Amino acid sequence: MKPALRASLRLGGLKLQGRVPLWATGEHMSHSPNSPDLAGWIERIRGREMPVFASTVAALRRIIGDERASASALAQVILKDTPMTTKVLRLANSAYFNHSRQAVNTVSRAIVVLGFNPVAELALSVSLIDSLLAGGLRGRIHVEMARSFHAAVQARWAAQRRGEQQAEEVFIAALLSRVGEMAFWCFGGEQAQALERCMKSACLREEEAQQVVLGFSLRHLSVGLVREWRLGSLAVAALEGDARSRGPERAVLLGQRLALAAEGGWTSLAARQALREMADYLGLPIETVRDEVLANAAQAARIAASFGAVEAGQIIATSGGSNAGVPEFEPEPAGPPVEPDAALQLRILQDVAALTFARAPLADILQMVAEGVFCGVGCERVLVAVLTRDRAQLQGRVALGCGSEALCTRFIFSMEGDPDDLLDAAIDSAQACRIDAARLEHPGTERLLQVTGCDEAVLVPFGTPTRQIGVLYADRQGKPLDDEVWRAVQHFALQAGLAVTLSAADPAGAQAGF
Repeated sequence: MKPALRASLRLGGLKLQGRVPLWATGEHMSHSPNSPDLAGWIERIRGREMPVFASTVAALRRIIGDERASASALAQVILKDTPMTTKVLRLANSAYFNHSRQAVNTVSRAIVVLGFNPVAELALSVSLIDSLLAGGLRGRIHVEMARSFHAAVQARWAAQRRGEQQAEEVFIAALLSRVGEMAFWCFGGEQAQALERCMKSACLREEEAQQVVLGFSLRHLSVGLVREWRLGSLAVAALEGDARSRGPERAVLLGQRLALAAEGGWTSLAARQALREMADYLGLPIETVRDEVLANAAQAARIAASFGAVEAGQIIATSGGSNAGVPEFEPEPAGPPVEPDAALQLRILQDVAALTFARAPLADILQMVAEGVFCGVGCERVLVAVLTRDRAQLQGRVALGCGSEALCTRFIFSMEGDPDDLLDAAIDSAQACRIDAARLEHPGTERLLQVTGCDEAVLVPFGTPTRQIGVLYADRQGKPLDDEVWRAVQHFALQAGLAVTLSAADPAGAQAGF
């Protein structure tokens, strides 16, 4: 069949008269040797286009699936990604996710206030959006993101209105329900261009055009990616489940319908039908549902902007015939403050104290201590090391900052009982130490520098009044450390020592969790 041929082409029950376009000739269809099928697209997106997201998902899922996993383990995964950390903290402080309005200054505190799974799901969502925003963006991706955020906010509201316990999970499931569409428009290349031409040139619904050009619907790509990344049973149920279901997956489906219908205006037939279905699901008057749904749309625009999807927020804000506007997104600093922030230090120290007196796991407390030094004191690398049970070695356990994983792995020192060695002295005599040019010849400094590679640092021990169990190490990767930094790190070490002292009577011992 040639492009110039006038033909009658029957597609999905539709009869198209006229010149056969390129997308209908087979030249761009999925059965081309160079065009991947559904399985090929899943593998391409998972392995080649979004490997960082796949790695983050795997790490988060391992922790969520491990009933013994601690809050500190989750915090460490999030803190490895500074932009993710910034956005998770911003979202954790928003009224939308933080109903208690308690201030959240660290990831560890966010887990205490919001809960383990909600923070993990937030991190997963942030990682997804960041991965897509970093890809080869097309105008269409913003439309798909707008639909996803709008659906997520409407679905969460519906679940809350019905008293569902899974409201946060419903939000994530709805946000992920168009992951295939978002990923395809971001990384689809020539096939995405062919699909766009098809959608503009023919009187086909989106799914019909997808079948013509790709040989499968992007909804099936979403199902495949959700299953491949193990993004949750509710997300799968919402994509594959019975449309007549009255469970939480129904909230996801209705949220999607409202988001799509809003694009045609809230007075359109589709929107009126979607509002009636939502009113029936909730058992509420349609007037009440309409008012709340419109308020939700404005909220969805703000939430999208908070995730960094500014264009998607603007699309939501102007959909449905409204023009509520969307707040400008202002990127926060990409890392810890350059200078110490005394007010932030105080707030984090108060959070540490609250965890301590609540007898939280020592691992979680020391994680928050490390975050306090990293964020509040403005150090670029922070490490918490503890003694092995036989006190023969000092080993890194928590590390934050550039190259922190490698530093934590290398930070292993034998304890030889040499009173002149700065590491032995820290443990045996509770001697804190400022490492600078004047101390480079001091015994023990050389073996520390071989691991840290930094000649400007502080090393402060912590433990009970009579027995040290570890050290707090911090540096600015070679930049000088002044007296303010020195005192601040000591304050956090003292708080860590209090936690160790109070946990000493615990049968699990002061090194529980390590």
